[in-house]
Amino acid sequence: MKTETNPLKVIQEYPVIPVYYNEDAQTCIEVVKASYAGGIRVFEFTNRGPKAPENFKALLAYRNEHFPDMKLGIGTIKTVAQAEAYIELGADFIVSPIVRADLAEITALHNILWVPGCMTPTEINLAEELGAPLVKLFPGDTLGIGFLKAIKPLFPNLKFMPTGGVDVNKENIDNWLNAGVTALGFGSKLFQQPENAKDYNWLTERCQLLITLVKG
Repeated sequence: MKTETNPLKVIQEYPVIPVYYNEDAQTCIEVVKASYAGGIRVFEFTNRGPKAPENFKALLAYRNEHFPDMKLGIGTIKTVAQAEAYIELGADFIVSPIVRADLAEITALHNILWVPGCMTPTEINLAEELGAPLVKLFPGDTLGIGFLKAIKPLFPNLKFMPTGGVDVNKENIDNWLNAGVTALGFGSKLFQQPENAKDYNWLTERCQLLITLVKG
């Protein structure tokens, strides 16, 4: 079976996206392994610490060998220099907490999916003008489902993904889906490790549950 290469199409097919960072490369690999075992096929690592580039490089090497059908992107990208560095490493997509024209330009130049973070209708409009097909609503819990319902009719051709505070329960997920999101980004609430956990089976099970809830 041919593996889908378009990250946006994979996001639409597998709309549960873990958002994660850890200083330890082996921990990062174990988390990605457990997520993949739970059905995750799109994973966002975040550029939030000094070891982010080397850990992302290790993740890419592991992905390339073991999970070639997983899309591995980098988040918290705020400058062109950061974007270029991770594109060179092999990032499948770039996620930003902000909207910048130069980030739109550099990702378009390399034919890389760019997902900008937006908080206002003006930012969303700018993201659309800059060619972003998918917008990250950030922080999702601050903006809320009511915000998405209000602004979505203004941008019928855009896709939306809330990230930040999205809860891992059926009611919250259903509310976001009913409001019309394309995908959901899950951060700290996904990675709350149970007490006395000796492996990452809990993460695999949680990912399986989330995919069941999101894909229905």
